[in-house]
Amino acid sequence: MTENISNVLRDRWLTRFGLIMAMSGNAVGLGNFIRFPGQAAEHGGGAFMVPYFIALLLMGVPLMWIEWTIGRYGGAWGHGSTPGMFHRLWHHPISKYIGIFGVMLPAVIGLYYIYIESWSLGYAWQSMTGAYWGSETQAEMGEVFRNYLGHGEGPVAFGRQAYLFFVITIVVNFFVFHRGISKGIEVLAKYGMPLLLIMGLVLAIRVLTLDTVEGRGVSDGLAQIWVVDWSALGSPAIWIAASGQVFFTLSLGFGMIHAYASYLTKDDDITLNGLATVSTNSFVEVILGSTVVVPAALIFFGMAGIEVITEEGIFAISFQTLPVIFQQLPGGQFFATVWFLLLFLAGLMSSVAMFVPLLSFLQDELDMDRNKALAGIFVAVFILMQPVILFSHRGIMDELDFWVATLLIVVFACAEVIIFAWIFGIDKGWETMHRGADFRVPRIFYYIMKYVTPVYALALLLWYTMDDEAGLIPVLTMQGVPEADRPILWLARLIIFGFMAFLIWGVWHAWRTHPKFFDDGDETAGETKEAETQ
Repeated sequence: MTENISNVLRDRWLTRFGLIMAMSGNAVGLGNFIRFPGQAAEHGGGAFMVPYFIALLLMGVPLMWIEWTIGRYGGAWGHGSTPGMFHRLWHHPISKYIGIFGVMLPAVIGLYYIYIESWSLGYAWQSMTGAYWGSETQAEMGEVFRNYLGHGEGPVAFGRQAYLFFVITIVVNFFVFHRGISKGIEVLAKYGMPLLLIMGLVLAIRVLTLDTVEGRGVSDGLAQIWVVDWSALGSPAIWIAASGQVFFTLSLGFGMIHAYASYLTKDDDITLNGLATVSTNSFVEVILGSTVVVPAALIFFGMAGIEVITEEGIFAISFQTLPVIFQQLPGGQFFATVWFLLLFLAGLMSSVAMFVPLLSFLQDELDMDRNKALAGIFVAVFILMQPVILFSHRGIMDELDFWVATLLIVVFACAEVIIFAWIFGIDKGWETMHRGADFRVPRIFYYIMKYVTPVYALALLLWYTMDDEAGLIPVLTMQGVPEADRPILWLARLIIFGFMAFLIWGVWHAWRTHPKFFDDGDETAGETKEAETQ
């Protein structure tokens, strides 16, 4: 198995800048520019920001450091995915099976994320060519959006142009993905993240220079983000939404950060790099994302209009409202094209990371040839994405999103913080985290990681499961779902169960057939194995 470890560790991050940009690109995605503004607008703007920043400080930042630490620690043993990493943290048979969530969750998210990402590329083309120009109301753009996706009254949805851009998008993703860490993902991030920041700044400056419309100006739009209605904080829904956004936007509980960190050497800094990742993501989300979307929407539509827009769903602002606004601006076609290219680039840098844990699992734990693993992943993903596309108007994406990107990521995060802080041990974890550190984490986070973050995550999980409107029971029993759509939602659950079954078998098979590779030991043994391969 020494040869297998060598193969895993041969690919490394070439530069620190590339590493930070890749980790930031992994976190920065569609959630920064689509999900965050929609959540903020729906939950009172400034009132949303209070629980958002609290969750970021008490849960987001600590979990980011924990996941970097687990990833680097597992990588010293040749593990690029969480089943092997958790086995090294906790020598109990159940640990590696808990770790399968860090492989399954990003892969299932990728099944619908890439399709949404392709909408951005399609709309960039439509903006550049002026295809939807002339549809100048919210209702007209809604019809354009539905026609683009092929959402009619039939049993399946199929838009030819949407499918073409989906094919282009998945090919681009796998082209970058197959080139690996240093030649693919790092190269994309080194150029893509700075370009994304420039595009975001261009759009933010344009919004900040908008003229007033019916007495509404930029300051009114910014006030929706930064003026707090303290009475709104009494609602559990706003705390759930804000905490969930922190998980989603930082890619916490997904297993992708672990996979990227596994390609570090044992003395690479993770404290300063982890903090830089959070800071970059928060800047893009809070400063750029909120500055572009919410003020522009409020200036042109007013607060009453925003409330109507948010009721139409999370994609309404980006794909229906902003195209209407761009048509009313000088140079609007240019700015619309920039906006949708920004969305595509942000989505691409996240989506290329979503199948890295699965590839690492196939290579590291099942000892599978890289090219065969890549081909298998591409074929499986392409096939499984077909029902997502064909039934996208019948709730399949919402069903997948609830289970993997809302509920199970919190379950996984609860498990990993408990394993790290209480089973592996916070003292050993703190020492491991600071190996090669360029920044000494304030001691207060020692106690936050051990006590506050686990309690916060568990409380969030209980809120998710007990919420009467959007919690576990209503979704599990499909309350309010039309009878005709229920088989589609069962198909979504079957996809999740299928992934889990495969990974459970994979873990059982790997630990049964590779006993020497999985011998228990201490960190020194893992470091010795790493040193032998360098």
